[in-house]
Amino acid sequence: MKVAVNRSKIFGELYAPPSKSYTHRAITVAALSHKSVIHKPLLSADTMATIHACEMFGAYIERHDDDLIIHGVDGKPGVPDDVIDVANSGTTLRFMTAVSALADGITVLTGDSSIRSRPNGPLLDVLNDLGVHAYSTRNNACAPIVVRGGLKGAIVQIDGSISSQFISALLIACPLTNNSTTLSIKGELKSKPYVDVTLDMIEKAGGEIHVENTNNTKFIIPANQKYDLKEYTVPGDFSSASYLLAAAAMTGSDVIVKNLFRSEQGDIAIIDILKRMGANIEWDVEEGIVTVKGGELHGTTVDAGATPDLVPTVAVLAAVADGVTVIENAEHVRYKETDRLRAMAVELTKMGIKVKEETDKLIVTGGNLVGANVNGWHDHRIVMALTIAGMVAGNTTIDTAESVSISYPDFFDKMRSLGADVSAIEE
Repeated sequence: MKVAVNRSKIFGELYAPPSKSYTHRAITVAALSHKSVIHKPLLSADTMATIHACEMFGAYIERHDDDLIIHGVDGKPGVPDDVIDVANSGTTLRFMTAVSALADGITVLTGDSSIRSRPNGPLLDVLNDLGVHAYSTRNNACAPIVVRGGLKGAIVQIDGSISSQFISALLIACPLTNNSTTLSIKGELKSKPYVDVTLDMIEKAGGEIHVENTNNTKFIIPANQKYDLKEYTVPGDFSSASYLLAAAAMTGSDVIVKNLFRSEQGDIAIIDILKRMGANIEWDVEEGIVTVKGGELHGTTVDAGATPDLVPTVAVLAAVADGVTVIENAEHVRYKETDRLRAMAVELTKMGIKVKEETDKLIVTGGNLVGANVNGWHDHRIVMALTIAGMVAGNTTIDTAESVSISYPDFFDKMRSLGADVSAIEE
């Protein structure tokens, strides 16, 4: 699907979509519990992949209005009858690989072409150290992945520099083993806030994990635990809301976004980033309301170590800001749905912006965005970021736009409701 984007200003108010990160974790932990009700989950392509996978392990999941009622497996997932296809969801692949280690048998997991190119070596290595037989069928650490269950506790170490999803997956599975586990992080833990989200969800389910220091470099995980997540309401998603807030700042518009309460989400950092770049933004923390009224934007330096999903948003903000913006500590962003550093460098260059790409950073010199035919790289975050850029440049066409279904299925509808000139192109 292609969309055409013309110069637009947006006005009005709307609710932020539910958090994808919290929804994945709530569904997974609930499926490992007895019975849970999840209020206001995000139902997108990615989270539906997690629902499907949990059902294959034996959970029974009902949808009633804005709720999911999950009848779980009490910590004992069954062996799936078929291969688990996670589609394009890296979170689902990593979480379900660890859940597979709890099953008494063999599980096979795969996904689309993007998933089959994303690395999983650190997770597979640690699972093997924990008594599991886990391997890639092509011996390249990528899906398809085969897991023979038998998870046992042990003292293990994992590389934290590629993806926090490996750590989150282990933290979810290891409390349900018969032996305690000590998990140490080697190197810098990238995307640390996502681990904090996982710990928050485990705690809400009655799980117990001891963090040895504030940098999350060692986790002590007692054995023989049970999850009991009875009820949970998913908070608003700062990652998805970042496009709405950035669009308002870039086009000089007035927008109010609701349901943005404080949580463990690292992408709350978009509030501070917008303030530092000069946006007129206010956050009523108690009411969960963020108001943006444009602003004269200027360049800044952003450390992406904890917030990789904000990189496309910050890149388009940088494109219209006065001066130079440096997005640094970002090499791990290359291992997402696509190489997002490369994608943003290529597409913003097409739109007339000077971008220097280095191994772990982007250096963006603000300028005048011009309309272009750009590639969405089959990546929801690239498509949404380029949509915002198109609202400034005008006369922009974006392909693979259907990928927004991964995290924000009604993104284009919501943008149009605020006045954005975005339309699908017949092919």
